[in-house]
Amino acid sequence: MATSKQRQAEVKRRLTGLADMVIAAAAKKKDPMMKIPVRSLSNVKFNGKKRIIEMGKKKQERSFFNLGQAKKFMQTILVADALAELQNANLTTSLREIYYRTKHTIEGSHENTFDGQNESDPLIEDLEVSLAALREEFHVRADNGGTMVGPIVLEDDGDRIDCTKLGKGGYSIPSIVEPGYIDIKKCTADFVLLIEKGTQWNRLSEDKFWKKFNCILLTGNGQPPRGVRRLARRLHEERKLPVYVLVDNDPWGYYIYSVIKQGSINLAFESQRMAIPKAKFVGLSSFDPGKYDLPRNVGIKLNDKDINRAKELLNYPWFQKPHWQKEIKGMLSSGLKYELDALANKDFQFLTKVYLPQKLKERDWID
Repeated sequence: MATSKQRQAEVKRRLTGLADMVIAAAAKKKDPMMKIPVRSLSNVKFNGKKRIIEMGKKKQERSFFNLGQAKKFMQTILVADALAELQNANLTTSLREIYYRTKHTIEGSHENTFDGQNESDPLIEDLEVSLAALREEFHVRADNGGTMVGPIVLEDDGDRIDCTKLGKGGYSIPSIVEPGYIDIKKCTADFVLLIEKGTQWNRLSEDKFWKKFNCILLTGNGQPPRGVRRLARRLHEERKLPVYVLVDNDPWGYYIYSVIKQGSINLAFESQRMAIPKAKFVGLSSFDPGKYDLPRNVGIKLNDKDINRAKELLNYPWFQKPHWQKEIKGMLSSGLKYELDALANKDFQFLTKVYLPQKLKERDWID
């Protein structure tokens, strides 16, 4: 396996290769052209053996001499140049700063290279999939979007971070968590609990659930951002830790779990390095309200959007297992969805003292 320095050198070489391609084409008086894999549902498939979503082989050409593609070709090269600049200076930056770095008015015209960040962001994803490199390897970061606490020691930019000694607020997970940026120095946890909601993470942290059950508590405050997913994947791969996912009982909770488990359609090109096929769903299940005697009046009536989304999920290949069909149809049959917060109807600490301990003891999860 390549070291982080070797990997960075390879990413830099691939970026430079784009400039070399343009120069070589110009020298031969030929049309500079690159091939970009198609990032759409039509080019995505579910690999049942690997249990992840993968991108297909369809590609589209992007050339400079094609009037319909010239601007996007130029924009792609501009973004690649900015990313190469980051590599050379060994700096990191944000998606927003990439937009401003590459925006200017073309000399002799009133035409801007970019009119909005919605034009530059997709090009970074195009380069990710074309060059087989993560955005984080391009040194492009997003806002910190997750939190962690538990028996793990990290080295972050030379600083030693002991996640057992950061109070109940925990460690703020950066968007770049690759080796060399974040190094796992010590980890004695038995498993990772990835929680959808920050409010439930707060309850678990405050009650020291991680200490009693020797686990790492992670949250992405909704659908987890890349940094959280990559860190969970690293803990699973490098430390062989099981990953359990705790989400609301609604179509969106199911979807968040599926994204963690087999990747997403939009980021199918990154599933190999982000998905965790062995991740387990520990709830909230459609059958938990009955099992734990939650009253129907703490449920929320499914709206049309919920129902349509649930029916879509039923048709996804990765939800074809009998237990998942039963789970989703159970929710539709009840006509209700339940938030994790509804467990507080039993007791403020019901989640930490009854629900999760019983789930883990009985191995009551869905694969």
